[in-house]
Amino acid sequence: MNDDLLALAARIDRTNELLHRMLAEVAKTPSTHAIFVDAGYLYAAVGRLAAGTEDRRSFDLDAEGLIDALIDKARTIFADSRLLRVYWYDGARRRIHTAEQQSIAELPDVKVRLGNLNANNQQKGVDSLIRTDLESLARHRAISDAALIGGDEDLVSAVEAAQGYGARVHLWGIEAPEGRNQAEPLLWEVDSQRTFDLDFFKPYVSRRAAATYDAPTGARPSREDVRFVGAQIAAKWLASRGRESLQELLHSHPYLPGSVDQDLLVEAEGLLQYSMRGQADLRRALRDGFWEHLRAQY
Repeated sequence: MNDDLLALAARIDRTNELLHRMLAEVAKTPSTHAIFVDAGYLYAAVGRLAAGTEDRRSFDLDAEGLIDALIDKARTIFADSRLLRVYWYDGARRRIHTAEQQSIAELPDVKVRLGNLNANNQQKGVDSLIRTDLESLARHRAISDAALIGGDEDLVSAVEAAQGYGARVHLWGIEAPEGRNQAEPLLWEVDSQRTFDLDFFKPYVSRRAAATYDAPTGARPSREDVRFVGAQIAAKWLASRGRESLQELLHSHPYLPGSVDQDLLVEAEGLLQYSMRGQADLRRALRDGFWEHLRAQY
């Protein structure tokens, strides 16, 4: 019996020795962090704060400078940790990079992930991309800390998944001129919160000069001419966005989403070389031509 006790004690000592070695190795392993940016949230919140608008077309964002600033901030916060990379999540038609997204993707230590854009210019699939990356990196112990820039409640599941594998998730937000721009359930779930103010973002945002529209100078086009141009633009719209976006857009008939309507007007004025601002009858003809072509294709 004494022999059995001695053997058991030896096994316990051996187990403790292995455990101490493992803990020592873990202690020597450097911490690693990554930054996850929901670009849709970033552009909307920064635009509203620094430029007074959420419309991306109304301001320029120095993405490279801002990413460098975020990396520097992370170095300060996670002082004993190394950066894995920055993950930049955005939407694009058919997941094809825009020129701006391409330039961001070419930056060192930056990975661009693209979801889709629907007919209303709303991101689709971005939250699931964030969850996939967060969960995978945490599961494989590739990161110990994640700085998440976003505000959607749908990100709660991504946070929970990463935390389930031992990673800490830190929510970074953007100051809201009024109220909040991050969902409360998301704020409750994360390990820490931090908000950046206007002074942090101001160097990287510049408002574009407002377009001016002079009174029409050329001959006023006929309603039929305008209707034909509307149909032309509809054909281009369908070719670039596809039938899935068409089905979504048709649900809003006879009303065009604001972003689509604005793009339609700007392109038509360029083709006609005539401003239709204040020309309600021509704008109706333009929309009619646009809708008629799309509905004929369904």
